Amino acid sequence: MERRHFLATGSGATALALAASAGLSPAQAQTAAAWNKLAFESKTLAEAAKAMGATTAPVESKDLILQAPEIAENGSVVRVGAQSNIAGTTQLALVVEKNPNALAALFDIPAGTDANVSTNVKMGQSSNVYALAKAGDKFFYSVKEVKVTLGGCGG
Repeated sequence: MERRHFLATGSGATALALAASAGLSPAQAQTAAAWNKLAFESKTLAEAAKAMGATTAPVESKDLILQAPEIAENGSVVRVGAQSNIAGTTQLALVVEKNPNALAALFDIPAGTDANVSTNVKMGQSSNVYALAKAGDKFFYSVKEVKVTLGGCGG
């Protein structure tokens, strides 16, 4: 229990220390944390895009490739990835439509690197999963339905 308490109470200080080691001032770190908080509290694709800076609705793109299984046998660990072939991609996000907080992951893409990410996400139920890419001031998405089964019996 002591370890959990330390992690829970120390997380803010740890984040601030990591931000400082990255060269951010405390004010910049708090601004970044507030921005991320808003994005991760989003309930829809549109809200997530708006929190990332979108002024117009995202547009579907074949140049944004979403890698996700058609069937996930364990909703606790679903491997999802996105690859953007859109020039100037600066952010990639993974959004799970029916999760309580839709935004599952957000990645900043440094200039000169491939816009290709993957991670495990948790899915409470079958849902549409979106890859969302920011390139310049435009946003693009790709979508795929992922069916979550319970014990391999369907869901």
